[in-house]
Amino acid sequence: MVPIYNSAPFMNLLLEAIDKQCQLSNWDLELVLVDDGSRDKSYEKIEELAKTYSYIKGIKLSKNFGHQIAVKTALNHCSGDYIAIIDDDLQDPPSLLPYFFEHLDKGYDVAYGVRKKRKESILKRIAYSSFYRILKGMSDIHIPIDSGDFCVMKKHVVDNMLKFPEQNPFLRGIRAWVGFKQIGVEYDRHARLQGQSGYTLKKLLKIAVDGIFSFSSAPIRLITVLGILGFCIATLYSIITIYGYFVHGIETKGFATLAILISFFSSLILICLGIIGEYIVRIYDEVRARPYVVIEKTINV
Repeated sequence: MVPIYNSAPFMNLLLEAIDKQCQLSNWDLELVLVDDGSRDKSYEKIEELAKTYSYIKGIKLSKNFGHQIAVKTALNHCSGDYIAIIDDDLQDPPSLLPYFFEHLDKGYDVAYGVRKKRKESILKRIAYSSFYRILKGMSDIHIPIDSGDFCVMKKHVVDNMLKFPEQNPFLRGIRAWVGFKQIGVEYDRHARLQGQSGYTLKKLLKIAVDGIFSFSSAPIRLITVLGILGFCIATLYSIITIYGYFVHGIETKGFATLAILISFFSSLILICLGIIGEYIVRIYDEVRARPYVVIEKTINV
């Protein structure tokens, strides 16, 4: 399955690469393409390609719901025994899939890609690397470092992943949470085929926040740590001030000290409220029980 976003200019190349590997590997293929509210004519391109490639299932979402929702929607419409997730820009080439499928044939339930090298800017590489290591350190479960959504899974794994009714899913975290026999497969991530990535800074930050708050209780526990730290600082400062006043006759500082302390603890309180608020917002999203996606129309589904 492939989430599609503004991919009309190079979708022909994507299908050619998939079909070439399909012929070489003699797959009984079902290809689910989900148009995640593209601003170009991606869905019209899917309709056109579906006339040539009979195994295409096309789904058009009513707006841009985000990459993770698009992937989850596609997973809900996959019926194969082996299910693969790849991106639309050929950074995760279909030619690697047979190697991944071999691991499922050997008894593994999931084979996920682990990126050895990324053909992206140094700032992006640093950001991605830092995020995965921070998430690993904070997470309550083991989420493999440098692993993305690129993977192949057996149907029963997907069925268990779809039991999670989350409004803000972090699928690689859910994949790790459900367990089963999993293996990481290293590969070099290719450069983007053409065009600009649909992952804006805002969207990348949302996925990062979803990953941390969905699979870690560290942020809420950080509030306790900050509270204890603030208490210790305040107590130590009070002892120093009282000691200096009575023993050495040092006059206590006035407005400047008070302003600094008030600013420090006020900022600390706001940070703590922000962390609590992030969890409350997620609880609110879940209890409203809204549908996580709206499908506008489909092809061959």
